[in-house]
Amino acid sequence: MPQRWRIFTILAPLLMVSLFFRISMAVSARDLSQEFGLTAAQLGVLSAIFFYVFAFAQLPLGPLLDRYGGRRTISLLGVITTLGAVTFALAPGYHVALLGRFLLGLGTAGVFMGSLKIFTNWFTMEEFPTVTGVMIAMGNLGNMLATAPLAHAITHFGWRNTFLAASLIQALLTLTVYTIVSDAPQDGKVMAHAAEGTAAKVDGAILEGWRIIFLHPTFWCTSLIAFFWYGNYMVLQSLWGGPYLMEAVGMSRGEAGNMLLLVSIGYILGSLLLGKTIDRFSGSLRKTIMTGQAILVLVMTMMLGPAESFSRLPLMASFFAIGLVSSTGVIIYPLARALVPHQFAASALTGVNFFLLLGAALVQHIMGIYIEAFPRGPAGYPAQAYHGAFLIPICGLIMAIVLFGLVGKRTPGS
Repeated sequence: MPQRWRIFTILAPLLMVSLFFRISMAVSARDLSQEFGLTAAQLGVLSAIFFYVFAFAQLPLGPLLDRYGGRRTISLLGVITTLGAVTFALAPGYHVALLGRFLLGLGTAGVFMGSLKIFTNWFTMEEFPTVTGVMIAMGNLGNMLATAPLAHAITHFGWRNTFLAASLIQALLTLTVYTIVSDAPQDGKVMAHAAEGTAAKVDGAILEGWRIIFLHPTFWCTSLIAFFWYGNYMVLQSLWGGPYLMEAVGMSRGEAGNMLLLVSIGYILGSLLLGKTIDRFSGSLRKTIMTGQAILVLVMTMMLGPAESFSRLPLMASFFAIGLVSSTGVIIYPLARALVPHQFAASALTGVNFFLLLGAALVQHIMGIYIEAFPRGPAGYPAQAYHGAFLIPICGLIMAIVLFGLVGKRTPGS
């Protein structure tokens, strides 16, 4: 196996575990609420703290990756992830569990961005969208593990033992990355080249990458798409999709886990087909992401009430479709990378990733506050609470698509 693909097969499982930790709240939410006596707002904070920390960690992460490389950064943060998983699994109450989620958000913050930084040295600019899609597809097997398999594990072993087992896997993978992964080919040859339309000769200051992207209007439109694309995907997959299906639709935890599993399967399939999908749009990243996100808005509207009247088969198809079209959001990464010279690739990637995770955090948090404003009955919160809550990210994504359509025409490779 070529060395670059050997490195890929080491980093992909680490991303799987990272996404498992990120998504796991949707299935475990009821158990945590019952054991710790959590309100909807507290549950929203417990899930969102992961995303807040993850998002703000992106700001120093980009320059650090550009300066020190992915291997050392991923390994150091991997130790923090392990500590966070153990802390969460052994938490005696809400505040210690919150600390565990804080450490998990911080520790996993560098896995995907660090991997992409390494890949910029091993894969060409043309290969980058496809490699990114395949990496996300492999990593999202962790999403699958956090749905029906996690529900099964919690039922038989309890949520604490399940997260302790995950912490052990995390520790072993971190050690593997540190001992085997290489940041770049030994001959010093990197596969990427300077961004089109941007001068290759730039000041080597560590903050230069930020200066370039923050002055680029397309960066802000791309970041807005990232904010609401991932906000829609995560509120469903990471937290509120499970409670909605159990409380408004009337499913059991296992049935809700199976439904969310379809989202993960759709996302993985869409990520694997991302390169071919872009080809169908004549290589236009802009047209591909706008079409995919428009369809995502359409399908997400079922969360405003229609889902409760769907029979099982149309509901399954709708959840699969959400995952399938959500995968087009991955295009934000090659769009961001194309805005800067190669040596500042990590700054551009982590910059847009900051807004992506901030969107997931804020939308989950705000939805929790909105839902808690409704009276909670024996079966949970009323369906109307969820309808209004899901309307928030849907309207935001509509606005983002319109603005991106107006400004994104200047995006390289669009």
